[in-house]
Amino acid sequence: MPERIHALLDRWLAEAPARPFIHLPDRSLSYADLGMLADALESELRADGVRPGDRVLVVAENCPEHAALIVACSRVGAWSCGVNARMAPGEVAAFAAKADARALYFTAGVSPAAAAHAARHGAVPSCVHGLLRRAARIAAEARPEPLASEVAAVIFTSGTTGAPKGVMMTHRGVLHFARVSAESRELGPGDRVYAHAPMTHIFGLGTVLLASLHAGASLEMRPQFEPAELLHALAYRGVSQVQGPPALFARLLQHCAEQGITRPQAPRLRYLYAGAGPLDMALKLRVEASFGQPLHHGYGLSEYAGSLHATRLGEHRADTSAGHAFPGAELRIVDPATGRALPPGERGEIWLRGVGLMPGYFRDPQATAEAMREGGWYASGDLGELHADGALFVVGRIKEMIIRSGFNVYPAEVEQTLNRFPGILRSAVVGQKEADGNEAVIAFIVPDAAHPTDETALHQYLREQLAPYKRPARIVAIDELPMSANGKLMRRQLLERL
Repeated sequence: MPERIHALLDRWLAEAPARPFIHLPDRSLSYADLGMLADALESELRADGVRPGDRVLVVAENCPEHAALIVACSRVGAWSCGVNARMAPGEVAAFAAKADARALYFTAGVSPAAAAHAARHGAVPSCVHGLLRRAARIAAEARPEPLASEVAAVIFTSGTTGAPKGVMMTHRGVLHFARVSAESRELGPGDRVYAHAPMTHIFGLGTVLLASLHAGASLEMRPQFEPAELLHALAYRGVSQVQGPPALFARLLQHCAEQGITRPQAPRLRYLYAGAGPLDMALKLRVEASFGQPLHHGYGLSEYAGSLHATRLGEHRADTSAGHAFPGAELRIVDPATGRALPPGERGEIWLRGVGLMPGYFRDPQATAEAMREGGWYASGDLGELHADGALFVVGRIKEMIIRSGFNVYPAEVEQTLNRFPGILRSAVVGQKEADGNEAVIAFIVPDAAHPTDETALHQYLREQLAPYKRPARIVAIDELPMSANGKLMRRQLLERL
């Protein structure tokens, strides 16, 4: 097994340099083409004094130049730190400060947002067309060994506190995930993967880029997701695997409904996967009915360099389980107050450990200590339950759980109920603090303009489906739910609206 992520590309440079790897709307790049970009960027990094253990921050949307920069960082021994270009200027500045980056790049050629950030930072052209870079920071401090050689990348997350935390992901961890992810879906040279998931996030970096490099599959790469463009790629460009957050599939189905498309053309499609967030049963059923094949699901996080569980290829589940454990991953359900392991079927906090577990948060020993438990376990803050057959069900976040009249209300349960009602496309549930210390259940819904919601029927339906303490005190209609660039629901913004 390779020891560093650039070895994945080096293999194909030796075995099949002319084979196309990245397909864009107007051209394709071979492994050799990507290798030349990586060579040029490696030389530029070294000339700028970038050393092992330095951080290279890239404000990016997906493009071949970003993939080449990831490879070049690995060759130098630097840590690639991706930040989605659609972040606000203050967020980018906070991530840059946290990273203490030696070098800072912007994928301005494909992203107006990245170009705007580059202008604010006084960036100049890189040796590679489409990239801009800021002058190297002499004062940046390289991390010492052994971390300098072990860490491949840092993924930044705001978490629930809003303060940025940098998840250090090791070469060993992301390479292991690339292998098990590819094997779990029998990814091979004949596959073409739709690569819109941001490579600034572990989903796009591990599941899409590195797994495809491991397997020799090619990428249909796009900087942003557009439903019509994905449908065209499925129909005419040979896309065989599509992975994305549930929000991608919701937008895709909404576009199909608006265009009167009941069965999208997808002659080579053989694998669909929804991750990076909870999967709603109503959405799963709609996707499966549209494409005539299972929508797979899994559970993962940046702190583990990818997924720990996923549904099995060929398995068609009638639920929203996150499936079974990947090799090398350990997971247990515990009482969050005591850490006591709970038996199958009981709901508690998800603890995990294994090959992909991070060595810690970058320069944040306090946050690392707060998350780690005796025995090398990481306390995820996620709520779930394991069934007797080993299948995992994730039900939400501990901090998102609503306490109403002394009862626990799980937003996902209320959302799934709302989403089954005709005329509701999507929903999100939050808890609003009341004067007596209780919490009110507030639901935000995205109504279907073509099929207006019958409010009287909706309230009658909720009385039949939910216990009184679970029913929303208010239902607020909005045009769209606030989502992050990685497809995660931003409940904090909904609370701010209240």
